[in-house]
Amino acid sequence: MSHIFPRNTRATLPKAVKGEGCYLIDEAGKRYLDACGGAAVSCLGHSNEKVIEAIKAQLDKFSYAHTGFFTSDVAEDLADKLVAQAPEGIDRVYLVSGGSEAMESAVKLVRQYFVEKGEVKRSRMIARWQSYHGNTLGALSAGGNKWRREMFGPLLIEMSHIDPCYAYRYQEEGETLEEYGLRSANLLEEEILRVGPETVAAFLAEPVVGATMGAVPAAPGYLKRIREICDKYGILLVLDEVMCGMGRTGHLFACNEDEVRPDIIAVAKGVGAGYQPLGAMLCSQDIYDTIATGSGFFQHGHTYMGHSLAAVAGCAVLDQLTEPGRMEYVRTMGEKLSAALHDAFGQHPNVGDIRGRGLFRNLELVKDRGTKEPLDPSLKIHAKVKQIAMEAGLMCYPMGGTVDGKIGDHILLAPPFIIDDNHIAEIVEKLSYALNESLTRAGVAT
Repeated sequence: MSHIFPRNTRATLPKAVKGEGCYLIDEAGKRYLDACGGAAVSCLGHSNEKVIEAIKAQLDKFSYAHTGFFTSDVAEDLADKLVAQAPEGIDRVYLVSGGSEAMESAVKLVRQYFVEKGEVKRSRMIARWQSYHGNTLGALSAGGNKWRREMFGPLLIEMSHIDPCYAYRYQEEGETLEEYGLRSANLLEEEILRVGPETVAAFLAEPVVGATMGAVPAAPGYLKRIREICDKYGILLVLDEVMCGMGRTGHLFACNEDEVRPDIIAVAKGVGAGYQPLGAMLCSQDIYDTIATGSGFFQHGHTYMGHSLAAVAGCAVLDQLTEPGRMEYVRTMGEKLSAALHDAFGQHPNVGDIRGRGLFRNLELVKDRGTKEPLDPSLKIHAKVKQIAMEAGLMCYPMGGTVDGKIGDHILLAPPFIIDDNHIAEIVEKLSYALNESLTRAGVAT
């Protein structure tokens, strides 16, 4: 009898006992191709010797030193490596244990920054519906997924939300992607003016939306226009790259493809590649200097921040992510995966959109491709796909509530950066079986 409090008390899960390259293996010896990296985490697979050896070597030195008492070479090295690759203006790194902590840190830093500047009225954050920024109360308040918010609504901080940049659903007939991106970005200015520019502190967004909508990239020009609006009204731009960053889209920082400069950026998942719990909140020199020359103390902290084993794992991961040709390989394999998905599902009657960047790809499922009508949410097709894919030896990341938090289904793929052509063929074959079998069992005509 287990004493674990699981995510789902009604689910019976296999027990993982070994990782080998792109596969996880259960106690019965069954192999599962990890086509989603768990939750876009395991970017280097499950048996990377360089990361494992780095962690072992650090254990021979020391494991834990509280950051209220010590810094360490490995934490300093990780910060240096991140800043060396970060967008222009980013200069300081706050190490934490995961994405929710990184975004919670960002929200609190935004507020303290404006308090220390004497702009105490600036407390409102603006984010987007159908975003996901983490599960702590601050991060959940910023997130725009209505299903996740519903249970904890009375506990959440009041924030504003605007429509996401979601061309598949919101682009109008005859409107170019660039025109749509501009129109979508201008919703931010409308909201700033509605609530009062003097009250707004920051805008928070994922450059490529992950779990809640499934690999939805910003339309061309969208983030550049967002940056202009933020500058116009003196508010901070916070980019959440917890899922889409660290090479997942084919660039170490996803916002580099959009040529936009954030004030604060959050990373996690891929930065530790699953070998250690690790995340980071990075900020500009200006933000850091405001704190450093003001109170000198960021009123925030976590026990395990800057942990030596996490930091050394992050260094070993980043060394590999920044190797010559690594990001080119991610982009090449991403295009191959996209082409294979289009070949297999491009004419599928229940696949409305195939999208993404790099090795971050998604299928949005629909009842009717022509009208884009979502499937009946009571069918829980996403849950069926996950179950049947696991039975077939494939891990993927299906979710429900794609359209508005309640209706819509999608299947997110985020395989390790070490996949080859054979892995792509296996992903498509097993995913095709899982999708079609799920629809058949649900009684959906295909």
